[in-house]
Amino acid sequence: MPEPPEKIRPQIGIFDLGMIVISLVIGIGIFRTPAIVAKQAGSPEIFFSAWIAGGIVSLIGAFVFAEIGSRHHFPGGFYKLISTAFHPLYAFMINWVIVLTYGAGMAGVALIGSEYINPLLPAFAHGQKGILGTAIITLLFFYAINMLGIKSGSRTQNVLSSLKIIMMLALCAGIFYSSSNETAGTAPDLNPGANWLSAFGASLIAVFYTFGGYQQTLNFGADIKDPVRNTPRGIFLGMFLILGLYLALNYTYYHVLGYEGLSNSSLIAADVANALFGHWGKVFFSLAIFLSVLGFINATMLSLPRVYYALADDNILPFVFKKVNPKTQVQEFALTFLIVTTLLSLWVLDTFEQIVNYVMSVDSIALASAAATLFVFRKQAGKNDPHKGFKIWGYPVLPALFVTFLLITAANVIYTDPGSALVGWGLFLGGAPLYYLLQKLGNNAGNQPR
Repeated sequence: MPEPPEKIRPQIGIFDLGMIVISLVIGIGIFRTPAIVAKQAGSPEIFFSAWIAGGIVSLIGAFVFAEIGSRHHFPGGFYKLISTAFHPLYAFMINWVIVLTYGAGMAGVALIGSEYINPLLPAFAHGQKGILGTAIITLLFFYAINMLGIKSGSRTQNVLSSLKIIMMLALCAGIFYSSSNETAGTAPDLNPGANWLSAFGASLIAVFYTFGGYQQTLNFGADIKDPVRNTPRGIFLGMFLILGLYLALNYTYYHVLGYEGLSNSSLIAADVANALFGHWGKVFFSLAIFLSVLGFINATMLSLPRVYYALADDNILPFVFKKVNPKTQVQEFALTFLIVTTLLSLWVLDTFEQIVNYVMSVDSIALASAAATLFVFRKQAGKNDPHKGFKIWGYPVLPALFVTFLLITAANVIYTDPGSALVGWGLFLGGAPLYYLLQKLGNNAGNQPR
């Protein structure tokens, strides 16, 4: 089993990792998806059951990845673990789709954040050009921050995540709001003819994706101080905070707007902020969205270059993607490549936004594959397992339930939206010839340092 390269020096601690988890998971979704979940659920009972069940499943997933991250600490671990446990070809087919959508998604999220914050800026920043300019400035700002060093990027992440938590807690103060909506026990059944199980299943998909993202912490395996102990602690810190915030925020939405208002809201957090803060609600909501956007952008810039590192380590990308500045621990070429491709995607963003929707079923398979590496690593370790770090309770039942849930989710996405799933799986299968082409080019170029 390969060890992390010596030239990547660990600089991320427990709190740093917990804040990275928070920004990878808490994006724009929690401010918008609860209304979608409410429509699919049709009743408060199903709505809250879905959020609780999704939280429990996500915690099981966090336990699975906590053990995996405690056992193996690769740079670009989400790719490298699948490559090591199964095959580099399969790992590439999954991860090239993820890399494609995360880079483009970063550009899309920057534009969304700019749309919310620009109305608060001077008049010259308004309009489409102003929004585009704000997105470009935002991306370049975080590029500069992350070029200063991995520690600079993680400290920035700590500030952004802490501000995001404070903003969400301020919204949760709506629990004490006296509303004219008599919500408890009087909410109408918005979909009385629907089957309870199908409504619950449809709701759970959106909920689960709102909890997703924590698995990308595996990309920081070589950057974490004392990863055997600190990887589980950082993941748990982030996920327990997220679970508490999500449940409190969803109850706030329900309490302030009532179930019918919750279901019919297009921007639910904005409506709640308006009810709580009046005229300043719009300002509050815009800042909350923008902070979430900033946190996601910075976390992605921290994470994706390590995936490029792992791909270069397998001779799929040129060696220059693997080069790390010994002082700052930054992959300067890889980070520059990421920002250039992200900025270019701003001009073809409609296409990339569609791609993000297309890969939902592939994303579930990717997550299931990464989780399933635990069975491989446990089998390789044998009965006298030398690992002294965190081990998930209830093995192999809980990990098997988590993988099964992901496979059912992927099948459900294919069933409910076969057209989009077909495109996503086409991209996945297209990774096979691309893998061999890149590997051939890398070998011909002598993909080694000179």
